[in-house]
Amino acid sequence: MKENKYDDSVFFQKYSEMSRSKYGLQGAGEWQEFQKMMPDFSDKEVLDLGCGYGWHCAYAAEKGAKRVLGIDLSEKMLQKAEKINSHQKITYKRGAMEDLELPESSFDIVLSSLAFHYVKDFPALVKKISSWLRPEGIFIFSVEHPVFTAYGSQDWYYDDRGEILHFPVDNYYYEGKREALFLGEKVIKYHRTLTTYVNSLLQNGFMLEGLVEPAPPENMLELPGMKDEMRRPMMLLVRTVKQK
Repeated sequence: MKENKYDDSVFFQKYSEMSRSKYGLQGAGEWQEFQKMMPDFSDKEVLDLGCGYGWHCAYAAEKGAKRVLGIDLSEKMLQKAEKINSHQKITYKRGAMEDLELPESSFDIVLSSLAFHYVKDFPALVKKISSWLRPEGIFIFSVEHPVFTAYGSQDWYYDDRGEILHFPVDNYYYEGKREALFLGEKVIKYHRTLTTYVNSLLQNGFMLEGLVEPAPPENMLELPGMKDEMRRPMMLLVRTVKQK
């Protein structure tokens, strides 16, 4: 099995206290922009890679999807998804998305939220996703922005009084493993450039339909630390369509 930090009890408890864990999509700062990019789910077959608590699975089902398959490596995540986001049209399955084997042309929509930065070989996964999608199928995802993942620590530089100076961006073109500190715990993530993200899509038959670097929404700017999020991009949202 791939590395699975989310089944660590301490880490999972910390994750469960995040706004997006407690309040779902409305508690996710990027949702206002990500929602605008969502396709029509009516009568569609949907695959959610790294489904976590199942919020996006539930959204797709509520919007009329015919069938939704949610994949996640974490048993704790899936247990939570079954508890709070169960639906007759949703099936949750445990596994690493990189190892997933599915029939060709079996989905109309593939989506993923903040999971691909845990994947070592993104181009290989995109190739698989292309095979799983039907022609004119939609592939939409969010991921940590390359500016955010480049240095690795994912923390600010501070002065001797603990005030933020700036955010470090270094070793941008050196792709690969990074040891980040997330929720006070060491987590392995993978950095890749914007070029790699976009070219992996173009080289596997996808046409770019939308790309957004979401800023914090105005209704969240008064939350602690949120104004500092205006100083650098943290996420990248991408929508593509598989060409005929």
